[in-house]
Amino acid sequence: MNGRVASVNVSPGGVPKLPVASAWVGRLGLDADAHNEPEPIHGGPDQAVCLYSVEAIARVAADGHTAFPGAYGENLTLEGIDWGALRTGDRMSIGDGGLEIELTALDGPCQTIAHWFVERRIARISPKLHPQDARWYARVLGEGRVAPGDRVEVRETDG
Repeated sequence: MNGRVASVNVSPGGVPKLPVASAWVGRLGLDADAHNEPEPIHGGPDQAVCLYSVEAIARVAADGHTAFPGAYGENLTLEGIDWGALRTGDRMSIGDGGLEIELTALDGPCQTIAHWFVERRIARISPKLHPQDARWYARVLGEGRVAPGDRVEVRETDG
């Protein structure tokens, strides 16, 4: 399964995360990115990168909610990947600079992003109710630079 990076998003803390031309991705996440609620809520090696999909954004927006790259706090907005088929342990190679990440867990929504949802219904991106529209956390296995347009190759686990 292959896709591409649609947007790279960072913030000094809080949401939305705003698009940048590129970013270095190290073991603890993207340079120039921070969290208002750091570890254990956000960040750390197993939550170094937050991922979301263009296709999920379109589905959520079609339901009347405000959705755009970075709105829900994701660092990388990807497109062309079957989000519902992803599993913990799947690995993604991004670009050609050695960046490799491993999916660690689906990320449940928090009240920080509730203002983007009609009647504050954050459950619209809940992993339990809508796993195909939930965000993913990932750990960094190989550091590297990422930019919009970079190819994403997904290697699925056998589990």
